[in-house]
Amino acid sequence: MSAKPFEFLFIKNTENPKSLWFLAIFFFAFTPLALGIDSVAVAIHFDSGRIITNFLAVFYFGLMFYSADGLLRQLMLHMVWLSYVGELIFCEGLDMYHYRTPGIPLYVPFGHAIVYASGYVWAHQNWAKQHESNLRKVFGVVFFGAFLVAGIVLNDIFTLIFGLLFFALLKRKRWQNLYYFIAVCVVFIELVGTYLGCWTWARQIFNLIPAANPPIGAVFFYAGGDVLLAKIVQKAHPKSI
Repeated sequence: MSAKPFEFLFIKNTENPKSLWFLAIFFFAFTPLALGIDSVAVAIHFDSGRIITNFLAVFYFGLMFYSADGLLRQLMLHMVWLSYVGELIFCEGLDMYHYRTPGIPLYVPFGHAIVYASGYVWAHQNWAKQHESNLRKVFGVVFFGAFLVAGIVLNDIFTLIFGLLFFALLKRKRWQNLYYFIAVCVVFIELVGTYLGCWTWARQIFNLIPAANPPIGAVFFYAGGDVLLAKIVQKAHPKSI
């Protein structure tokens, strides 16, 4: 047999743009619902909430994966294992944040893939392409303002530092709006997750840099991971990108 491992995942064309667009929009309702089930408030009365959240995340991932084209499927699959490695480094290794209970929940790496796919879908809509220049300006002003306010008002020095690095990274990537759209999804899920107590960021990152909970400057690490993801997929599947 000449078929490559997992090639079957990309053979059957089940792409459904309308379904994928709906899932990208519904991401903003799905996130508080799924994380709410794993929240501190629910865990006090129901200790099996995480099992449900794990199932919902994998199920939602499956729906997006089934509706996506071959390229996005590859990006989502690689994002699962890549984000898990990132969790091991930043959560378990560097102790930048910790989850409600010890260990990394199953829904987290699948959640990262959902976040990425949602931002990806938003960025590839026709209206986003038509207004690319204006959106880039709006995103730039909003994120710069958010980083500045977090740094000054919340003494979030971590965000000031890594917010600047986020812009430096975007400059290298020619200010692609893809990274802004993904960053919006990242900030949303970080605000929801920390508010519900699903995870908590350290008050001093690396035991040195003051940070808010959550520090929105963390989008730099997500953006860096997204860049690495694209390189991995390009290397593994050179004809897809």
